[in-house]
Order: sequence, then structure tokens, then C-alpha cells
Amino acid sequence: MSNVIEWVLELDVQAGQADNVGPLLDDMVAATKADEPGALHYEYYANADQSKITVLERYADNAAAMAHLGNFGEKFADRFLAAFAPTRFTVFGPAKDDLRAALTGFGAVHMDYHKGFARG
Repeated sequence: MSNVIEWVLELDVQAGQADNVGPLLDDMVAATKADEPGALHYEYYANADQSKITVLERYADNAAAMAHLGNFGEKFADRFLAAFAPTRFTVFGPAKDDLRAALTGFGAVHMDYHKGFARG
């Protein structure tokens, strides 16, 4: 079992916000890459008409995930919540109580490790 925290966040683009999505995601990706060494994987995917977005995120551990949420809240939460409506949020790994509490407002469902392995 590892300390890695991963999540999949599914979003609908809010009506009238399509033009704001690209610049917002550019800013978020750049900031996360520059400021968060514990962010191991941070990618956004869109359907064909770009009305639905799926985010794949992986953090080295609970502290790295919490650092990301702190930066998100400080820099991007208002713009993000204006642009997107979360539809599904699944968190994988050993999330501690602080992370679970921080994600409650997003309707996160937590999945704890059961069995398996990860390669390098």
C-alpha cells in the first residue's frame, strides 16, 4: 500500500462559461506544475463538444493533496466554481481526516485501498 492520493473529478461546464475554461485551466495547470512538487499527475480531459471535463490528479501523499487544496482555494476556487459544476468526485487512497473534511463540500466519495500493487 502506498501513501499516494488520487482522484477523478467529473465536471459539467456551466452555461455561458465555455470561453473561460481554457484560460482558467491554463492558469491552474501552470500554477500546480510550478508550485506543487507533490502533484505527480494533473490532467484535464474534455468530451468532443467540451461541455464535460474529467480531471485526473495524483499526489505524493495527504500533505501534498492538502497543499494543492490550499493553493486551489486561495487562487482559483471562485473562478473554478463559476465555470464548473462537479458531477462526480471519487478519491482513492489513504486520505486522512483533514483531507476528507476539506473535500466534503464537493461531494467526494472515498475509496480505501483493498488489494493490488503499483509498479515504479
